[in-house]
Amino acid sequence: MIMVNGQSVTPEDLSKIVKDKEQRAIVKKMVKQTITYEYPSMDELIFELNFRDNTLKAASQLNKSGVKFTTYTYAFPNKKYWQRLPNGGFLLKSGTKPSTAILDILKNGKLYAFECSTAIAIVLYIATLYSIGPELFNLYFKRLYLFDWQFDEDLPVFPKEGDDFIPGDVLHFNNPDFDPKQPHWRAENVIYFGDDKYYGHGVGIRNASTIIKFLNTKRKPEPTQSAYLMQQITRPVYRSLFLLTLQN
Repeated sequence: MIMVNGQSVTPEDLSKIVKDKEQRAIVKKMVKQTITYEYPSMDELIFELNFRDNTLKAASQLNKSGVKFTTYTYAFPNKKYWQRLPNGGFLLKSGTKPSTAILDILKNGKLYAFECSTAIAIVLYIATLYSIGPELFNLYFKRLYLFDWQFDEDLPVFPKEGDDFIPGDVLHFNNPDFDPKQPHWRAENVIYFGDDKYYGHGVGIRNASTIIKFLNTKRKPEPTQSAYLMQQITRPVYRSLFLLTLQN
């Protein structure tokens, strides 16, 4: 259910406002959930729909960019814009526009390699850029740092338990019997597209069965547990990002 300013909203109510096909699909998915999604204003709901749509766009673009999958040990960025730190993280170089550097990952993907959690961060930063525009992005993300699950304070994310999966959510496949020699396959973080489609760096855009079969090839000898999709969701705090657009 969707509530805006205390009133229940249906897909029909939004049909004149939400024209984008992908965003309409998101609305239908939200309405079908038993969870109630509440918004103080229609503008805030539209912002979240736009952000989720931009998340799917960014994930599709990163999937096609030519970026490579690797571990933190062997991660590398385009040295023109990023400094590689000893832990495998990428720190924005001084004097570089954040919007230019983050989009360079899509433009020159072959100059980058990283693991799946950093890929999720990159997708969400690009979605943020698309959603708030380059001027605000460059203002708030002057010292971008790409590493694991570390996010800038202006892009807060939160995990929650549940199975109310909505396109644009970050989901997680767990691989409890992973091969100790390949610990980077202990899990796969993915962007949910809906209709049993997920983007995961290193596996591409696949259905759940395909991702689970792949992870099951990365288990220790004589495994007893299959990989599985967790009932856990990670989402940006959309309201916080929406408020950034109102402050300037």
